[in-house]
Amino acid sequence: MSSTSSGNGLLHLNDVESGYSKDNDDLDADPSDPFDIAQTKNAPPETLKRWRQAALVLNASRRFRYTLDLKKEEEKEHRKRMIRAHAQVIRAALLFKLAGENQIVSGAPVAPPVDGGDYAIGLEQLASMTRDHKLPVLEQYGGVKGLSGLLRTNLEKGVNEDEADLSNRRNAFGSNTYPRKKGRSFWMFLWEAWQDLTLIILIIAAAVSLGLGIKTEGLKEGWYDGGSIFLAVFLVILVTATSDYRQSLQFQDLNEEKRNIQLEVIRGGRTVKVSIYDLVVGDVVPLKIGDQVPADGILITGHSLSIDESSMTGESKIVHKNKKEPFLMSGCKVADGFGTMLVTGVGINTEWGLLMASISEDTGEETPLQVRLNGVATFIGIVGLSVAVSVLAILLARYFTGNTEDPSGTTQFIKGRTKFDDAFNDVVKIFTVAVTIVVVAVPEGLPLAVTLTLAYSMRKMMADKALVRRLSACETMGSATTICSDKTGTLTLNEMTVVEAIVGKKKINPPADSSQLHPSVVSLLSEGVAQNSTGNVFVPKDGGNVELSGSPTEKAILSWAIKLGMKFDAIRSESTILHVFPFNSEKKRGGVAVRQSDAEVHIHWKGAAELVLAACSGYLDSNGCLQSMNEDKEFFEAAIDEMAASSLRCVALAYRLCEREKVPSDEESCSDWVLPEDNLVLLAIVGIKDPCREGVKDAVKICMDAGVKVRMVTGDNIQTAKAIALECGILSSSQDVTEPTIIEGRVFRALPEKEREQMAKKITVMGRSSPNDKLLLVQALRKGGDVVAVTGDGTNDAPALHEADIGLSMGIQGTEVAKESSDIIILDDNFASVVKVVRWGRSVYANIQKFIQFQLTVNVAALVINVVAAISSGDVPLNSVQLLWVNLIMDTLGALALATEPPTDNLMHRSPVGRREPLITNIMWRNLLIQALYQVIVLLVLNFSGLTILGLEDDGDKEHAYKVKNSLIFNAFVLCQIFNEFNARKPEEINCFKGVTKNYLFMGIVGFTLILQIIIIEFLGKFTSTVRLDWQLWLVSVGIGIISWPLAIVGKLIPVPKTPVSAFFVKPFRRCRRPRDA
Repeated sequence: MSSTSSGNGLLHLNDVESGYSKDNDDLDADPSDPFDIAQTKNAPPETLKRWRQAALVLNASRRFRYTLDLKKEEEKEHRKRMIRAHAQVIRAALLFKLAGENQIVSGAPVAPPVDGGDYAIGLEQLASMTRDHKLPVLEQYGGVKGLSGLLRTNLEKGVNEDEADLSNRRNAFGSNTYPRKKGRSFWMFLWEAWQDLTLIILIIAAAVSLGLGIKTEGLKEGWYDGGSIFLAVFLVILVTATSDYRQSLQFQDLNEEKRNIQLEVIRGGRTVKVSIYDLVVGDVVPLKIGDQVPADGILITGHSLSIDESSMTGESKIVHKNKKEPFLMSGCKVADGFGTMLVTGVGINTEWGLLMASISEDTGEETPLQVRLNGVATFIGIVGLSVAVSVLAILLARYFTGNTEDPSGTTQFIKGRTKFDDAFNDVVKIFTVAVTIVVVAVPEGLPLAVTLTLAYSMRKMMADKALVRRLSACETMGSATTICSDKTGTLTLNEMTVVEAIVGKKKINPPADSSQLHPSVVSLLSEGVAQNSTGNVFVPKDGGNVELSGSPTEKAILSWAIKLGMKFDAIRSESTILHVFPFNSEKKRGGVAVRQSDAEVHIHWKGAAELVLAACSGYLDSNGCLQSMNEDKEFFEAAIDEMAASSLRCVALAYRLCEREKVPSDEESCSDWVLPEDNLVLLAIVGIKDPCREGVKDAVKICMDAGVKVRMVTGDNIQTAKAIALECGILSSSQDVTEPTIIEGRVFRALPEKEREQMAKKITVMGRSSPNDKLLLVQALRKGGDVVAVTGDGTNDAPALHEADIGLSMGIQGTEVAKESSDIIILDDNFASVVKVVRWGRSVYANIQKFIQFQLTVNVAALVINVVAAISSGDVPLNSVQLLWVNLIMDTLGALALATEPPTDNLMHRSPVGRREPLITNIMWRNLLIQALYQVIVLLVLNFSGLTILGLEDDGDKEHAYKVKNSLIFNAFVLCQIFNEFNARKPEEINCFKGVTKNYLFMGIVGFTLILQIIIIEFLGKFTSTVRLDWQLWLVSVGIGIISWPLAIVGKLIPVPKTPVSAFFVKPFRRCRRPRDA
């Protein structure tokens, strides 16, 4: 719900996505409205400051607890700069020192390794060398190989998986954790809760009342008035603090989940997944594009490995890592290439650990709905404040002019006769009532209800496999009008197997039958697969199943090659890798140059079949003979199309020989070598099956029914994309699939910007797209008014994830760079989980609307009853303690009951919530006005004619009769709210009880409120100025409350106009203001 407010916070606008009529064109965003923020994601600090300054706030520390702490954010950036500056000074001094040393001697004298317990090197020596990038020290130890010996690590197999060895390493070198500031204690929340300005005033008033009461009536009877207000205020503070504390614990758990990165390490020769916290010094960690460097370390091997060190140095500079620049810093990102590193520093012994320890406190974040609700709360607060001041003025005027009487009919103030203490006590009571009206009228808990429902939703979404990184994304998802989804792993299972293989012009069946191929072809295929792969093969010594690691595509091809007879480790040891061109999502292929034992150099390429095929001039047939491609190219193209039409991912493997004189001789030239990619010889084309996920077709249909268009954006062949889209239900039939419904990335990319915007709306499937094409599509859709959710897993998807309204990264296949750029992480990579997020997003908005309807009903009724009574009789039927109890019901307890309603299927049968759709809809206005009007009429009738109706006119004890009447009004009013809480659950449905028994929290809160109300009436009369009611009056109270149910049913049958009520007020206001502003 990336939503905004307009005017005064209550006046909102029509749905932008559904398009405006001409009449509503001028009802767009109001630039002068501080609460009109379309999106808080990447919002400038000035905008955020503006709405804070405009909000009417009684307790700033509580109201702004979960919004972005702008001051702390500035301090955080300052600390980062300090640590970065410190690191740069160290490095600059080191470079200067090394330059001097190189001129004098080739290697500077180095302190010998100090014994580190079971290891031949100590923590300080290790940390100092890595932190200060001391290359001469590393060389003194014998380079990375010598250092691994000192750390008792095998560079190929890593450390042992033995728990005792890992524990020793943690004891000697520390664990990969850093100290974090403790979360705030419950006492801190209590302290914050009582800092509400009105509560402080009430406490002071209660203290005055207590003193005067004891003075005039004695301790035994005189403490009740002041003491009861004290008790009520304490109860409000206690319940508020408990609710806030529980939310805080939920957020702490979620933050811990976000930090707990899972990564691959090599232990005992096999690749295993561990938590980043379990990393130890001596671990061997494979790195690939998009990974975060998990600890300080030294490069073991690397191919085109480039590191983005901007998170540590502050400079967006890509650093190439090699033997001359082998030091890797924790917290940096792998920008390109792949390699392995030896961990030499963890936790607080790294610069990243120091940085995280100093800025670990979360500074919060506001959401668009929070900002809107602050606008609503401010508007209601201003009205409430005006009412309270009016009531105060009226009551004081009536009192001092002698127009206020007590229940027995005696005038309360007679000039010259009434004692000062009595007059002062009466004035304090009047003042207390006015302040309590402010407490009830200013809905301080309204913006916090968003945080409550978000905290609840985020916890439940974890069970639905979605981890929310940004609060605002959770609600914005309810407004999503389109989802741009990846294909692989999101719509499909990401469980890939090679099901077809073409070698020469022969289809190999089964695809891994090596007996149908010449040994020379098998040898070249095995070499190409083993060396041109970022995957790994582990063969257990006990003869168990072979374990594969790498991406699903890599694993599928490795598995196929092993069945052909590939000996992975043997091939890798027989030949040497000279240079690697890592797989690139722009070029959609990757290559490797390999030197054979006989000094012959082979260059292997692997990638998108039609692109590799285009670079081939020949092919090897199944007998190992070289054939020209000229006449047979059409055969291979037809074979690719046939595979793609069967929804197979097509990958081609090709190679070529390289003349020795063209191979760079030294390592530096080799790293800049551009691998030749022409005149290739095609070895094989394989078709990889990745079946659709179960339930995806249903999930896509749910989205379509909910008015959310699903678009597939994939790097795969356009025919494969089309086949999968038909299988998933994204495309309805193959007959009408023409451009621009289905389009290639290069075609879309080539269009002028204006045409792209027009074309974007029509696109359903984009094949052979690059990450930049995805970014262009997102930008074009957003310009056209769509609220865009986009999925992504690669590093290059980061710009699109950042640009989208909601960025969804993949938890299993997603890189750390993609996850950091996203707003929500889909933990199981499943599209069905994305749909659940949409459902939860809509639920957040719907729950807040339920709470607003409930709270405004109480607000309107309580204010009108007290104002009318004050003006007409000079007294109010609902006193301070009673109003504080009502405030507790509608604020904290009401929010807990209604803001935690689970999502219903009905939510997905509506259109998306528009960015500027009114927060208080016409349906809500109808419901709340009917209920408030009913409550006001019934309770005012009781107030003015209650004694007659109840037959209490002839009661000898007038004060008791008066208290019975007021107790009934109070009891009926509270029961009206309890029954109306059920109505608020379903603002549009006739049956408001549907699913209520499954919501245990709702039932618990309603039951708790009812029990407390019985206790208050029956046992706490001294505190609340009430008397016990007999069973007949309890029946009357329940009857008055229960009428709200049939009344709500009748009310829901009354039609409401489509044009929002707010529009009638906003339009003239805007039109008259524009000429004035011009």
